[in-house]
Amino acid sequence: MVRSTRRQLITSIVTASGAFAILPRPSAASRQQPKAAPDTANRARTSLHQEPSFKATPQRLYEILLDAKQFAACTGAPAEIDPKAGGAFTLFAGLIVGRTLELIPNQRIVQAWRPTHWADGVYSLVKFELKPHASETTIVLDHAGFPEGDFDSLTSGWDSHYWQPLKKYLP
Repeated sequence: MVRSTRRQLITSIVTASGAFAILPRPSAASRQQPKAAPDTANRARTSLHQEPSFKATPQRLYEILLDAKQFAACTGAPAEIDPKAGGAFTLFAGLIVGRTLELIPNQRIVQAWRPTHWADGVYSLVKFELKPHASETTIVLDHAGFPEGDFDSLTSGWDSHYWQPLKKYLP
């Protein structure tokens, strides 16, 4: 009777294991905590703050951000930049447009900035503060006044279109 019970037990285990083998396995992503839809708290946000650091001087970063040839070489996309207060700019082959409102050489750039897909006349305010420390410079970015619902795309866009290209471009 013991043999029969062991045999039955083993058969049951093998049968059960086979059933699990044919069931779809949850992916690593589904085993993690479930992801909510885009963060509803972020949907209402109309400003963002970032502080990436680069192995460059404030002067070097200032020049890249305001020189059309250097900006285009860094980002890989055409740019037109009038590098003076009041000057217009067109970045990423016309996807971003605006005007430079304030310049403090090697310290601050303030721009009225907009993607061309926003409604006509809608601009946000972008401020780059260049803060040196040791052999690096931190760009303190404050981007404010953009439409609700754009926080997540702008947050990732700054990283993918500005910060990552800058890190690759700088020696």
